[in-house]
Amino acid sequence: MKKDVRILLVGEPRVGKTSLIMSLVSEEFPEEVPPRAEEITIPADVTPERVPTHIVDYSESEQSDDQLHHEISQANVICIVYAVNNKNSIDKVTSRWIPLINERTDKDSRLPLILVGNKSDLVEYSSMETILPIMNQYTEIETCVECSAKNLKNISELFYYAQKAVLHPTGPLYCPEEKEMKPACVKALTRIFRISDQDNDGTLNDAELNFFQRICFNTPLAPQALEDVKNVVRKNLSDGVADNGLTLKGFLFLHTLFIQRGRHETTWTVLRRFGYDDDLELMPEYLFPPLKIPSDCTTELNHHAYLFLQSIFDKHDLDRDCALSPDELKDLFKVFPYMPWGPDVNSTVCTNERGWITYQGFLSQWTLTTYLDVLRCLEYLGYLGYSILTEQESQASAITVTRDKKIDLQKRQTQRNVFRCNLIGVKGCGKSGVLQALLGRNLMRQKHIRPEHKSYYAINTVYVYGQEKYLLLHNVCESDFLCDAEIMCDAVCLVYDVSNPKSFEYCARIFKQHFMDSRIPCLVIAAKSDLHEVRQEYCISPADFCKKHKMPPPQAFSCNTVDAPSKDIFVKLTTMAMYPLRARVDELGAMLLSDEESSIIHQVHAVSSVEDSIYMGSSLAPQLLEDRHVTQADLKSSTFWLRASFGATVFAVLGFAMYRALLKQR
Repeated sequence: MKKDVRILLVGEPRVGKTSLIMSLVSEEFPEEVPPRAEEITIPADVTPERVPTHIVDYSESEQSDDQLHHEISQANVICIVYAVNNKNSIDKVTSRWIPLINERTDKDSRLPLILVGNKSDLVEYSSMETILPIMNQYTEIETCVECSAKNLKNISELFYYAQKAVLHPTGPLYCPEEKEMKPACVKALTRIFRISDQDNDGTLNDAELNFFQRICFNTPLAPQALEDVKNVVRKNLSDGVADNGLTLKGFLFLHTLFIQRGRHETTWTVLRRFGYDDDLELMPEYLFPPLKIPSDCTTELNHHAYLFLQSIFDKHDLDRDCALSPDELKDLFKVFPYMPWGPDVNSTVCTNERGWITYQGFLSQWTLTTYLDVLRCLEYLGYLGYSILTEQESQASAITVTRDKKIDLQKRQTQRNVFRCNLIGVKGCGKSGVLQALLGRNLMRQKHIRPEHKSYYAINTVYVYGQEKYLLLHNVCESDFLCDAEIMCDAVCLVYDVSNPKSFEYCARIFKQHFMDSRIPCLVIAAKSDLHEVRQEYCISPADFCKKHKMPPPQAFSCNTVDAPSKDIFVKLTTMAMYPLRARVDELGAMLLSDEESSIIHQVHAVSSVEDSIYMGSSLAPQLLEDRHVTQADLKSSTFWLRASFGATVFAVLGFAMYRALLKQR
């Protein structure tokens, strides 16, 4: 709604323009009337709509045509004043004033006009018979008011109607010639109906109507009033009420009735509550509420947002198969001005055997959008009516901005739930296979994905120490040098093809260029491990390279399986992303412990952090933990447990000997 209203009064000389303004201000008829009243401002707190109102007078004897044209361009509404006892002033309404005003305004954005018949105290008849044909001819005329500056008749009403014409204009809503609402208004109200129909049964039941009434007008409808409304619709429309609920046709009929009866402020109140501006477009302020995101922070959906999205999914999953068919998905997005998801989404998240997005896939796609493009997520939530249905100030309340990653590193724990891992490797090395394996798709299922529908992203949930986290994989295109956006992530997956001798060299080069001295943990994937492994054309083997740079050994991986590929590497990647500083072993630790022993210490350390946020009590732990890459444990090794048992026995014996020595000294 506009922040203020500017009303301009024009008309022939001596029709009483100035008297009307002065009578409004002083609440009495002025004995002496100046040629022109100074501009006055009525404060917001004394106007019905709580909006400051500026009233401007025009005097032909004191102002030039240029000044008049300027005032017309500045006005929000123009009152054309005529004297009811002066036929010439009435004729000038159509012969002079309306053409003059229309020449100075765009055809598509005509100013609303109010016809004001002053001096009604001087006659005993009405001028309405003469004025009605004019109103029917010019659609920009909002209304006509007969008044008397001398008797103070309809003075307040005149300026109220002028203010109302600006704040609640009829033009965008209704076409008088067709006697029906305009398409843009129908479209907006249809979206509002769909949002309000929370069970998606095609009608607004009593509970939904009461909720709608409360969020729009801050008051519920009494049961009898609710029944009266439905009875009005029943009498005028055969299919306006179904199963005792208001249908879309009935909803649109009610608003048409409001407008026809001059109560279009009711429709505007509804439209503005659902985010629409005067042009019936969703306001940028509604779609993109302010959200401050400091650098090195990420964005995630909070618990309330996931509950809302769950209700949206359930609303449209009509067959209750925990997946959205193409028709169900299309129905969900009917409240959007465009289809937001393309066919690539089906290769980004989990789908069922028919290729339909599952419940988990639905939430994953929203998680991905929030992480990569939070403004787009805010926009989408706005289309769905998040702030209205959850009764929040804006959809920004659905977003959690995580703390700075540097703080996570300092505290050696994170509160984040979404972790990004970049897949790096030469073209054809198997990155796409790794990407799709996260979604449980083996090679056979991957072959059914059309090339134009392939995605560079995949996201799914992974469980780490009993906690559900989202792992987001990004397939980075092969390049001699990576940009900052391709480096910024929580973990790196260096993928090489065991059957391609030239494959590993690229991984090694990119690692040395960008990640060797960084704190980002890396994992090497030996992809296509079902094929014959060849020697890599590099100065050292991938295993020796990993050992040299304190990384876990290369992880064999294949998606050429009968069932879904193994998810072990995804658990490892997520764990590394969650605990990057606990993921490396320094040179001293490497000499003291085998790979298995180093790995199990980190596992125990991570588990203790999750459970009670305390670090390892051993005095040896600070020496073992440094900023190096993690090695994952193989808990099944009997050799390690023998060593651990032997070590524990030695420590126990030494401890007992020291205790005996201290007793002897005492």
